[in-house]
Amino acid sequence: MTLKVYLSGEIHTDWRDQIMNGAASLGIEFDAPVTDHAASDDCGVAILGAEDDKFWHDRKGAQMNAIRTRRGIETADVVVVRFGDKYKQWNAAFDAGMAAALGKSLIILQPEEHDHALKEVDAAALAVARTPQQVVQILTYVINGTLPS
Repeated sequence: MTLKVYLSGEIHTDWRDQIMNGAASLGIEFDAPVTDHAASDDCGVAILGAEDDKFWHDRKGAQMNAIRTRRGIETADVVVVRFGDKYKQWNAAFDAGMAAALGKSLIILQPEEHDHALKEVDAAALAVARTPQQVVQILTYVINGTLPS
């Protein structure tokens, strides 16, 4: 079995690298949003021109990033959404909702202290993991049918 996995959510830690490195032997095709925060924020104005109003600056970037995000989620077999400790990750919640609406297999990666705030998101997921290693173990089980040793 070959899977395509989209890694969505928080961009301030190395959780994506941990999953990709841990699952390197599984033959998974990984995709993700642009994780260079400055590039992601400024892509719209860098390509389409400056905006005086921050709202329109951000909107241009969000719309351009949505092209990549939509394609990534639509073509994925599994979507992993990470909710980190910092910031209000509304984009991650939106991505989780989009994945659920499209019937994608959804894995949420979150710390325990987010359980109450994310209860509806978690209810749509097929698994809620606490660590990137647990996500690797889930993917290993799905692909090989083997449990961690």
